Amino acid sequence: MDFEDLQALVGREPVFESGILLAGDVSPPYLRRQLSGWVTAGKLLQLRRGLYALAPPYQKVKPHPFLVANRLRSGSYVSLQASLAYDSLIPEHVEAVTSVTTARPAHWETPLGRFTYRRIQPDLFFGYQRRILSSEPTQHAFIARPEKALLDLVYLQPGGDSASYLRSLRLQNLDRLDIEILRELSRQSEKPKLQRAATIIVQLVEDYKAEYEDL
Repeated sequence: MDFEDLQALVGREPVFESGILLAGDVSPPYLRRQLSGWVTAGKLLQLRRGLYALAPPYQKVKPHPFLVANRLRSGSYVSLQASLAYDSLIPEHVEAVTSVTTARPAHWETPLGRFTYRRIQPDLFFGYQRRILSSEPTQHAFIARPEKALLDLVYLQPGGDSASYLRSLRLQNLDRLDIEILRELSRQSEKPKLQRAATIIVQLVEDYKAEYEDL
């Protein structure tokens, strides 16, 4: 395989697994040497073992960070500050993409950014959606609903169910939160901490709506 063959095969894929190149009469050691050489030459970006992206100017599709996050660690979804910023619920720009997983925590520094994975209990692994990230059909990722992203943050933050902590987040655009979904997700969690936080968040939402209705 030469590099032009690789481009023809994966040209419109934001990222790709090296395993898809092993079909047919291909020597795995030889393929690994080829991939390593293309990384050294600046034609490929290695994100982790076995996961690559074409480097500019060879890439036809720029990988979205959330897609990369999903592909770096299967069985995860984007949540916490990254998801909240994506939905414009917090004002800060978030440098690292934060995800949750039921596996061990992890952190990756890659040519496409920083990716952090926090562990939650398996019975809390719900409340996320597959969302399209761009006009490219290959660009999609599992992302927490905004209500679940807040509850995940509360769960992982000591004292996260306090009114002072929730106010410190400087939540904005609170009319985008669905109060009934928030209540249902907190009930589904069966965690008193999350149920207490949901009560406070509902009050913040109601205060926000009342303030804007008075304008």
